[in-house]
Amino acid sequence: MPWAERSVVKLRKEFVLKALAQDVPFRELCREFGISRKTGYKWLERFHERGLEGLVDQSTRPQSSPGRTTSEIAVEIIRLRQAHGTWGPKKIRKLLSKRLPLESDLPSLRTISRVLSRVHLLRKKRRRRPADQGWMLQAARKHVVVEVPNDVWTVDFKGWWTTGDGRRCEPLTVRDAFSRYILALRILPRSDTERVRAVFEELFERHGLPKVIQSDNGAPFAAGRSLAGLTKLSAWWISLGIDIVRSRPGCPQDNGAHERMHADISVELQTQAAQSIRAQQRACDDWRVEFNHVRPHEALAMQTPSEVYRPSQRRLMRALVGGFPDDAEIVKLGAHGKFWLDGRHHVFVSSSLGGLQIGLERMDDGLIHVWYHHLLIGHLRVGPMVGRNVTVQPLTPSVASAKGGDTQGDTPGDTAKQPATEVSPPGASAWPHGPAEDAVRGDTAGGVTTEGPPPSEKGAFEDPARQRI
Repeated sequence: MPWAERSVVKLRKEFVLKALAQDVPFRELCREFGISRKTGYKWLERFHERGLEGLVDQSTRPQSSPGRTTSEIAVEIIRLRQAHGTWGPKKIRKLLSKRLPLESDLPSLRTISRVLSRVHLLRKKRRRRPADQGWMLQAARKHVVVEVPNDVWTVDFKGWWTTGDGRRCEPLTVRDAFSRYILALRILPRSDTERVRAVFEELFERHGLPKVIQSDNGAPFAAGRSLAGLTKLSAWWISLGIDIVRSRPGCPQDNGAHERMHADISVELQTQAAQSIRAQQRACDDWRVEFNHVRPHEALAMQTPSEVYRPSQRRLMRALVGGFPDDAEIVKLGAHGKFWLDGRHHVFVSSSLGGLQIGLERMDDGLIHVWYHHLLIGHLRVGPMVGRNVTVQPLTPSVASAKGGDTQGDTPGDTAKQPATEVSPPGASAWPHGPAEDAVRGDTAGGVTTEGPPPSEKGAFEDPARQRI
């Protein structure tokens, strides 16, 4: 037969009945049941006060909880969570601290988590295996240290969605990497160079120039078939003294913080698409204001981006250009990115640089390095055996390492450069017409001329000083 099971309450009842009978000394009775005399007297006292109900365990819950969260605060926590579906307890607590009059009324993070869990508004985080960070050890990309606002701006197009009337919505996003401040969240009719450049001209006027702009390898930021991946847009950035850093193809983690911001847009804007492009742009503007001025960020010590961001001291009116090697021959390319070299070779550089200036650095071994401001973009070699039409070749690793340049256009070379020149905003001297263009138009410095018929020796410069901007 199985052992008879006796509950704790039955044992206490048996103990009390034997104690009331007084057949066994109280000390020995307590030893028999394995309890102390103090515990035995406690159960006798409860039996005299309540009878058999006193032998049941009472609730250990305190009769009063002075620190208990009030229903008003709990309702406010739930309301904030419903209004901001991606905000966690830390951000909600930061907002509550600004609304509650007394700091003693502010609930803890654990309390906020419990309130949200009870109403099923808190998602459990999945534990992920740490990603392989071996790519950080590669030296193919320029290492950029972000220490203050405007050290790096990141730019990308958010994946498109459709509005209620069926129109495609693909916003351009620009943010400051240090402060997380969203500089632009603009829906453009087309993602071409002209419209993206107009947005950046507005940003440069309002916020100044960054040191570095980071983008992916898609249009209009980069071109896979162009020298150093330059497009008309990125070439314009470089002409203003801005360095370019690109993510590796197929590696969104290189710009992970920007992609994380896109994930918030997907949850809070894309899932609630407006009925028209105009209404969607208003929703984007409201969301950007909330993100910059209301939403606290843990990486910023729970400050908002607007509390950290400051405009750049590098204003557009004093943008820096130049940076060619000291011994470089300055050449203005034709509209199609070509020029004549030594009156014999018609050289194609890049259609993205059409109408702009490049620098030619002749080496002792006959190799000619091609520079665009501080950026080494390619090389060419000419001679008696080379035909009439020549194309500048992209850099090989050996050439890039020898010159200190970078094959991706991310790291400037370490060759001595010309002093940078201060210019006016776009449309004045540096881009694409103006006094700088007039200084080289129709000239043949060092046997070089722009696209057109081969030059004659009669029009060559005699003053070397006129060969530079």
